[in-house]
Amino acid sequence: MTVRPAAGGGRWVAVSPERLSGWTRGFAERHGAVEATATPGAAPQVVRLAAADGAVAECHVPFPPLVSGGDTAPLPALVAHACRSRRIGVLLVRLGGYAAGVFEGERLVVSKVGSRLVHGRSAAGGWSQQRFARRREKQSSEAMRAAADVAARVLAPRAAELDAVVLGGDRRAIDELREDRRLAPLFALEADPFLTVPDPRLAVLEGASAKFRAVRIRVIDPGE
Repeated sequence: MTVRPAAGGGRWVAVSPERLSGWTRGFAERHGAVEATATPGAAPQVVRLAAADGAVAECHVPFPPLVSGGDTAPLPALVAHACRSRRIGVLLVRLGGYAAGVFEGERLVVSKVGSRLVHGRSAAGGWSQQRFARRREKQSSEAMRAAADVAARVLAPRAAELDAVVLGGDRRAIDELREDRRLAPLFALEADPFLTVPDPRLAVLEGASAKFRAVRIRVIDPGE
């Protein structure tokens, strides 16, 4: 479980689907009887837990909308929805590094990771600096092209089988790839959260499932 401050008050808590039932029971034990309501409409995206002492937990539905059967109460429906096994494509890109993979539930079943050399900025001036900048721009373009090629090879052919695509790394690098028409079916499946990760190595890709499967909960304590 991870915790960080929330803009506007409260804190964000990320809870794995398997621990969600236990976390909500603990919330009720700490704050009193809880009333659970889903955001109105046919496509709920938040389940709100209001406790007797005034505490609130806003549970953001992973891969919304919340899908429940019949008259299932919002909280059990959220737990079942979060625990459902999904086929998720992941694309992580930072300048010089990239990783693409397909997860079935928590398991990484297909992957490709790579990197391209991109030099840092030069402190030199004049003609030398201009030449270095052109070389760096060429390296950057080649790195982005390599990332797009991997995404097209690993993810695009499987787009019809995916429930969603999760992106991560550097937003500017990802935005450059949006111009590649081969990747349009992938960006059409884009889903939150955007994963802020270091250089996309295999271990980083393997750890992505814990991040995208987690239920994000904004907790607001009484009086906040």
